[in-house]
Amino acid sequence: MPTSPSNDDGLLRFGVFEVDPAAGELRKSGARIRLQEQPFQVLVALLQNAGEVVPRDQLRQKIWPADTFVDFDHSLNTAVNKIRESLGDSASNPRFVETLARRGYRFIAPVASTGKSDLTSEPDTAAQTFPPSPQPALHPQLHVPVPRRELVRALFASIQVMYLSFYVSALAHLHGIDRVASNFVPGWKALFILGAVLVTGAVGIPLRFYLLSAVAFDFRKLGETFTRLFPFVLALDQLWAVAPFLLLPQIGVGLAFAATAALLYVPFSERTLVRMAYQFEN
Repeated sequence: MPTSPSNDDGLLRFGVFEVDPAAGELRKSGARIRLQEQPFQVLVALLQNAGEVVPRDQLRQKIWPADTFVDFDHSLNTAVNKIRESLGDSASNPRFVETLARRGYRFIAPVASTGKSDLTSEPDTAAQTFPPSPQPALHPQLHVPVPRRELVRALFASIQVMYLSFYVSALAHLHGIDRVASNFVPGWKALFILGAVLVTGAVGIPLRFYLLSAVAFDFRKLGETFTRLFPFVLALDQLWAVAPFLLLPQIGVGLAFAATAALLYVPFSERTLVRMAYQFEN
């Protein structure tokens, strides 16, 4: 059961995170995480009342004074979403901040409070004990350590660039594809393969440019959008997974099978990367 820390001036610790109310800092494993003032104040209020429901009106009175003319509901919802984003939390499966509809919010993880004097006093080396190393925060949906979003987005963008190179290269060498296809299948089937490459390549280029621009500008609804697009992306990527067989004269049957097997998994890795970087917030 979470405990409510009583020391308002000390550090507030939960999992790998640490909050310093006096300095206005949120840290993860010692590294500072940028969090705006109002979301930070909301987080401190929840931590200081860990395990208890903090009503929305109480947050309004504490953080948004009566003479502040803002849309309180929108501002509070935005603040809570920013807190969840910073903590790698999820509204649908919370590990830290739980929403109680029309009532308020509750911080559900255990919170420890450490006074400033505890940090600056000379340690007693004879009785000093070392706490166990904190476990990394887990992704609420995938149950893996939460990765750096910049790395995940870069990997997703690299996949889009890879497919773009496939499409452009194939369209630039249509005659070569026609020649390779004609050597292995009858005439009308070779024409069908050529048409499939032409149509899917022409459709795939704008799709990859859209996904590249979305991840480049950090479009926050990319997770929801990619879920809707995934059946189409899966079908397109599965078709292009056989592209290595167009290079049979250069790479041979063995490498063509190996490359195809790897490409068959790529659309599922795209979906996983999107879920890592863009969680759903309700």
